[in-house]
Amino acid sequence: MPKKKKSEPSPMPMSEKALELVAMRFRALSEPTRLRLLNLLMQGEHTVGQLVEAAGLGQANVSKHLALLRDAGMIGMRKEGLSTYCYIADPMVNELCEMMCRRLREDMEAQARALAFDPKI
Repeated sequence: MPKKKKSEPSPMPMSEKALELVAMRFRALSEPTRLRLLNLLMQGEHTVGQLVEAAGLGQANVSKHLALLRDAGMIGMRKEGLSTYCYIADPMVNELCEMMCRRLREDMEAQARALAFDPKI
């Protein structure tokens, strides 16, 4: 009979409100434009204008996405003169994105190895 793996303790059950907040954060990450904006912000603080230019989208569209990210607690904004600066407000955003990218890279490497041509066959 195989030994049971020792598992980590189960997380405590979450309230409905907590589950809604988690879902809101994952929804914020579910759109490629928002991921692109987060990727830019992980490189450092940017003005809204810089993000508009880098994303190649209209200001209204970028502002809508930034507001959603702000409401989800992922980014912060500060005014300086006429400019609004955006920054990553929650360091876990960086960790989550790095973890997902690392996993994607591992999956792609495994797929490439599986599809590699073996001249001996």
